[in-house]
Amino acid sequence: MTVDALREYCLKKSEKVTEGFPFGEDILVFKIHEKIFLLLPLDVHPQTINLKCDPERAIELRERYAAVQPGYHMNKKHWNTVILDGSIPPQEIRTMIDHSFDLVNGDRKGLPRNGKPKRKRR
Repeated sequence: MTVDALREYCLKKSEKVTEGFPFGEDILVFKIHEKIFLLLPLDVHPQTINLKCDPERAIELRERYAAVQPGYHMNKKHWNTVILDGSIPPQEIRTMIDHSFDLVNGDRKGLPRNGKPKRKRR
C-alpha cells in the first residue's frame, strides 16, 4: 500500500479522523478523538506503519507474518510495526488498521458524549 492509499483509507474511516505531524515532519499521525491509531513514518524504506493491537492478537500476527514486529518506539505489548514490503495482502493490512481504529475508538467507553472524562468533585 502506498502512503496516499493509506492516508485515503484512514481519512475515510470517519469524519472525526484527524491527521497531523505532532512528532515532526517525518511522521504522519492519524487520530480519532485525539487518540493515535496509526503512525506513518515518511522517511523509511520499505514503508512501515505502527498500529495499536490487542496483545494476544499482536502475538498471533507476529508469529504469522515476519513483516509484523513489536512496535518501534511504542509499547511493544500494545503496538505493532508493520513493514509494507508486499508480503502481507492489502486486505489484511486494512483489517489491521480497522482493528487499531476500533481499539482506540472503543477506548471511549464510559465517556460522556463530548469525549471528556467527568471532573471529580472535591
